[in-house]
Amino acid sequence: MDSEPINFVLVGVGGQGTILASDVLAELGLKLGRDVKKAEVHGMSQRGGSVVSHLRWGQAVFSPIIPRGEADVLIAFEKLEAARYIHWLRPGGIVLVNQAKIMPALTTSSAVYPDEPALRAILAHYSDHVNWVNGTEIAERLGNSQTANVVMLGALSVLLDCELSTWMEVLRLRIPPKYMELNRQAFEAGRAAMAEPICPTKVP
Repeated sequence: MDSEPINFVLVGVGGQGTILASDVLAELGLKLGRDVKKAEVHGMSQRGGSVVSHLRWGQAVFSPIIPRGEADVLIAFEKLEAARYIHWLRPGGIVLVNQAKIMPALTTSSAVYPDEPALRAILAHYSDHVNWVNGTEIAERLGNSQTANVVMLGALSVLLDCELSTWMEVLRLRIPPKYMELNRQAFEAGRAAMAEPICPTKVP
């Protein structure tokens, strides 16, 4: 087991299932025998509010809080949130971005949502390993946009050295049985969307 913690920052907006995804990832770390610490550092429960979760795996983890510039993986369920929190990523870190666009809840009428080229330029400035996934579009094709978070977890699974059976075990712990088949499909679709991941290597 690696002695250095693996640091994940998950960001999104209320209603996207960011916390559920963080819970699944925390449970996965425990299944892998890691010490796990997790904290929702900043969040607004209402739909549209920014939600941020810090998660650390390691041999021994003493704090859940990840300093700026030290996240190994940034998982963004909304693309503007990726730009907001990209400075948490370490040099050489990996980014997963859902293509979804959700206007911030407190946006004024004069505020302008950056266009995608501008957002891509911001992210590219911080990392050469930015992976864009049509998570919400994939989820909608499957019949439920709320599974976009699981699509993104499926994409993440391509980057992690973990058996698929362990992922499925954890998902069954967190997802009601009547929704499990839909979420299994979402997970597999996320994996398929990462056929050519942009990353230096699998996260240990």
